[in-house]
Amino acid sequence: MEERDHRVIGKELDLFTFSDLVGPGLPLWTPKGTTFRGEIDKFIWEMREARGYEKVTIPHITKRDLYETSGHWEKFAEDLFKVTSREGREYAMKPMNCPHHTQIFDRKPHSYRDMPQRYAETTMVYRDEQSGELGGLTRVLSITQDDAHVFCRTTQVREEFLKIWDIVDTFYKQFGFTLRVRLSFRDPAAPEKYLGTPEIWDRAEGELRSIAQERGADTIEGPGEAALYGPKLDFMAANAAGREWQVATIQLDLNIPERFDLTCTNEKGEKERIVMIHAAIAGSLERCAAILIEHYGGAFPTWLSPVQAKILPIGETHAAFAQETLERLKEAGIRAEIDQSGESLGKKIREAKTQKVPYLLIIGDAEVAAGTATLEGREGKIGALPVAEIAAKLAEEIKSRA
Repeated sequence: MEERDHRVIGKELDLFTFSDLVGPGLPLWTPKGTTFRGEIDKFIWEMREARGYEKVTIPHITKRDLYETSGHWEKFAEDLFKVTSREGREYAMKPMNCPHHTQIFDRKPHSYRDMPQRYAETTMVYRDEQSGELGGLTRVLSITQDDAHVFCRTTQVREEFLKIWDIVDTFYKQFGFTLRVRLSFRDPAAPEKYLGTPEIWDRAEGELRSIAQERGADTIEGPGEAALYGPKLDFMAANAAGREWQVATIQLDLNIPERFDLTCTNEKGEKERIVMIHAAIAGSLERCAAILIEHYGGAFPTWLSPVQAKILPIGETHAAFAQETLERLKEAGIRAEIDQSGESLGKKIREAKTQKVPYLLIIGDAEVAAGTATLEGREGKIGALPVAEIAAKLAEEIKSRA
């Protein structure tokens, strides 16, 4: 349905663009689109921060040695963008963040008292997809992951998984999605596709099945859908356009800690092998943005809208009060703009509605005299209200993510 196509809506709302000079699969986000993406990421980070995550930052390239140790070079060499330095050293653009994050964990010894360690980072990764597979925001070369890795003891796996699952449920419930869970396990007929022993995989898959059963989740099994290094829970959601997408993922990894020899010291003073959990809530901000654009048809809830209110002065004599109103709204943390064109009020209203702005504030002679604005929402006219009252109303709606 073209009216729900994120590529069409994204262009109409000026959220992102593509450039032949930059290349296919490399979206360029406008100021409005960057605000939209930022709100998604901010929501996820608030929930992570409340659960003890800390932000980390890593470079976008690495020596090939890192991916040789992790096993990615052997399995995915063809999917890597490779860079050779002028001194002949071979680097790769990172296709994932977990090997880098292991090196942050491994910078110093850890006691059992330090565990778990929870790292989060929203950053781009790069994968050399075939040009024929690229499409809009759903399949790109530069993928922005809201990535997190938990380094924990075996006894902490279940609790950490359920904490992440709580974030997933809260995030997608906000948009009205119903989730089902795919148990993404290895393909028994192709053991060469995966790292680690059958015993490690049996243990990891058994743990995920048990966690899903405890949660009472609506599950399906996906043989062959596992990651290189471990099984995962993939969350599937259908948007209002009727398309089902794989969105969030939580992965249990017993192999990468082995390959990098990651340990903590236990209560007996002995080295204990740790476990790694990979978690992405949006999965890919590009794909998540595409899903939400199509789900809402571009008419986002106020908290998510790049422009939350548009001020429409009827004539030039109302411009000064319109500017005062703009400043009041911005002081309240509301993203607002003024339509300063010389068009008629009717045309200004039509343009604002085309841009799917949640609230319009109309200012004429009566409003200037009374210190009010006539407020109109998507459901229709609300009426003339003091500007302070409008600011408070919108600020509360935004804060509560209503």
